[in-house]
Amino acid sequence: MSSAATRSASTSARLDRAKMRKISTASVIGTTVEWYDLFLFGTASALVFNRIFFPELDGAIGTLLSFLTFASAYLARMVGAILFGHFGDRVGRKSMLLISLIAMGAATFAIGLVPDFNTIGIAAPLLLLTLRLIQGLALGGEWGGAVLMTVEHAPENKRGFYGSMVQIGVPVGTLIANVAFLLVAANLSEADLLSWGWRVPFLLSAVLVGVGIYIRLNIEETPSFQKVRETGAKAKIPFADLMRKYWKQVILGGVATLSTGSTFTLLVASGVNYGTTELGHSSDTMLWAVMFACVLAFVAIPFFGRLSDRVGRKPIIFAGVAAEALLAFPMFWLMDTGSVPLMFIGYGLMMLAFSANYGPIATFLAELFGSKVRYSGLSVSYMLSGLLGSAATPAITVALLAATGQSSSIAWYVMGAAALSLIALYLLTETRHGNIDAVEAAPSSESVDAPAGLVESAEVAR
Repeated sequence: MSSAATRSASTSARLDRAKMRKISTASVIGTTVEWYDLFLFGTASALVFNRIFFPELDGAIGTLLSFLTFASAYLARMVGAILFGHFGDRVGRKSMLLISLIAMGAATFAIGLVPDFNTIGIAAPLLLLTLRLIQGLALGGEWGGAVLMTVEHAPENKRGFYGSMVQIGVPVGTLIANVAFLLVAANLSEADLLSWGWRVPFLLSAVLVGVGIYIRLNIEETPSFQKVRETGAKAKIPFADLMRKYWKQVILGGVATLSTGSTFTLLVASGVNYGTTELGHSSDTMLWAVMFACVLAFVAIPFFGRLSDRVGRKPIIFAGVAAEALLAFPMFWLMDTGSVPLMFIGYGLMMLAFSANYGPIATFLAELFGSKVRYSGLSVSYMLSGLLGSAATPAITVALLAATGQSSSIAWYVMGAAALSLIALYLLTETRHGNIDAVEAAPSSESVDAPAGLVESAEVAR
């Protein structure tokens, strides 16, 4: 190769890297805003909402209803996945990202303005529920689009890494949400916190949303969708096409991802509630434990995403899910000692297991579907996992503790979710070498329909 050609190739590589940095940054910031908004609600549910929106109920029942309101968004997320997936597969990824981000920001800001129960009575929790549903609709469409903007632009040998960068938005958004709450709680009396202080983090979300919108306006549509558009292969009703051709992948993908939701929700919502109400830790202590775990995830998630580019998605995800199951009892043993350092160790170990599971899962789910219906398939599958795993976890853990008084009941719940995920993951094929620009076909098409021998032959052929 001539020196001129070498310089040209080097320049092209630098431009490609700069483009991917821009795209991944836009996706990370956008998902950080979305998850900040979503998990801010989860933190408030554990610490505040049961006292200001359900004040006339028994403590456990008020907390349960608060968490049920938290869970309501997961039903809306499934509707949002279908709705935004339809237009994402027909109109494009970029426009859906902007619409969903604006909707999430508006709903979160409005939550900060809702009067409490003592001011407007039953209308207060009803307004809270309505805005929570809007949050769910928005996230149902946003996450899938953010993943596709990175995965469909990324080089084949780095799809796992760039897909995991989108996943960083979960711990970073949670970290910012907890820092915001910790700062407010540290500088206000309890009366002021319950009166108006809790509203500040919700109102501040407007700033983050503005930044996210500005950055996302400057990114390009993905090559995979451009190919769908150029070939005239758009599905008339993407969800119908999805369920006709890929229904097994949707269900198995959702169940395989189930444990990510139950584990993370355990750490950031149920664990906070358990630590404060059952173990007597201060809310500040529990928020610090969550933030410590989120910092670990910030480093670990892209590490495991990159590792999945070398050894495959399934081995890393499988190891993460198995570790979640193995750590379920030890985590609560460490918490039940009452020692804050040991609790931090338990939180950290479980978050590392979660990171191995969660880092490659976005890319893995995206690679299960052809680009013609990929927005719908990725979104519906992931939101199904949230509905099965995240939505019910806080309410179930509160009910289990009320019924048994034993943390072991929660550990068994976590292990059960992990077992289901392992079975579903086993039934899906490895997707690392699939053609991400394939309009109709997908690597997963062999995993659930073909005989085992054919699957093995196909895997070797790749």
